[in-house]
Amino acid sequence: MLHRRTIRHRSALCLTAVTALTLTGCGFATGEESASGGESGSGDCAEVTLRLATIRTDDDPTTIAAQSFADAVDEATDGQVTVQVFPNSQLGDANDLFAGMASGQDVDMFYEGISLYPTLEGASDFAVVSVPFMWDSYEQFKAVLETDRYQELLDQAAEATGVRVVATAGDAEPRALSANRPIRTADEMAGLKLRIADAPMPQAFATALGAEPTVVPFSDLYLALRQGVVDGQENGAITMVNQSLFEVQPYFMPTNYIRDVRSWYVSDQVWGGLCADQQDAIVEEANAAGDVATEEVATQLEEAMTALEGSIEVVEPDVESFRTALEGTFEQFDGELWQEGLLEETRQLAEENR
Repeated sequence: MLHRRTIRHRSALCLTAVTALTLTGCGFATGEESASGGESGSGDCAEVTLRLATIRTDDDPTTIAAQSFADAVDEATDGQVTVQVFPNSQLGDANDLFAGMASGQDVDMFYEGISLYPTLEGASDFAVVSVPFMWDSYEQFKAVLETDRYQELLDQAAEATGVRVVATAGDAEPRALSANRPIRTADEMAGLKLRIADAPMPQAFATALGAEPTVVPFSDLYLALRQGVVDGQENGAITMVNQSLFEVQPYFMPTNYIRDVRSWYVSDQVWGGLCADQQDAIVEEANAAGDVATEEVATQLEEAMTALEGSIEVVEPDVESFRTALEGTFEQFDGELWQEGLLEETRQLAEENR
């Protein structure tokens, strides 16, 4: 039996994720040969090395949490499970990493937002969690992901994609707004050439408010803002500071219109080859490392806001005007980007966990 620190509290997510794995075809509970070739759940926990990737820089909260996770798993398993961390897209971009996990090659784990899951065919339902102004807080969002309904969706996505989410833990900076003019109300978005992420929710957000959405590669964003190719962008405060965007954007509006929860993605093929104690340790330490990410995000957000307030004008937006202007916008995706009825279902869960 592996040595593990005393568990004082195990979230519903931990229990559901591990329980669900006993019911899948990976042989965890039955002792059948797993997809990775070893017996799963046999009690014979072999030494294993897992490659964990992030697409963030070394000092990003995501990477800091990933390294904390690696150290904790090594301790919790007495060195039986070694986790090697590869930050800064060393193993490829998100698409490369998902492909590698689905095939059981090149990468075993990936720590990034749940908002990326729907880029995989079979996980499209998770596009609904990025609907603007769905979430008031990280805690609310995380609680909904831990409900029975969303645990069911996570299990279905794992079976369909070959990539399993074993824990949803870790805050991320919310998406905000910066521009070359102050934006206090939704009406003032009209005509704004807004650089957006290449995703349907930011596109619909900008279009519904009368802005002109423009996809610009992140690496070109600073230059595009400086040259006036776009008038604004919708990253958060930490990104504003780390990428020096405050040098080319005089106004920052903390709209916090899209939130994310960092999630621990694991190759389902690799996961099935781990024994029960190893799976338990990974889930436990993933949740603990999520707390590290959340604390680091809070610290960096506070520092970033202080830096922005000292260099540019921070404008408090009328968030309710945005909510009102967007009413009915996202129903068009019901039954198209996600299964019919899931938007209203998620809104109800959000209200119950407010």
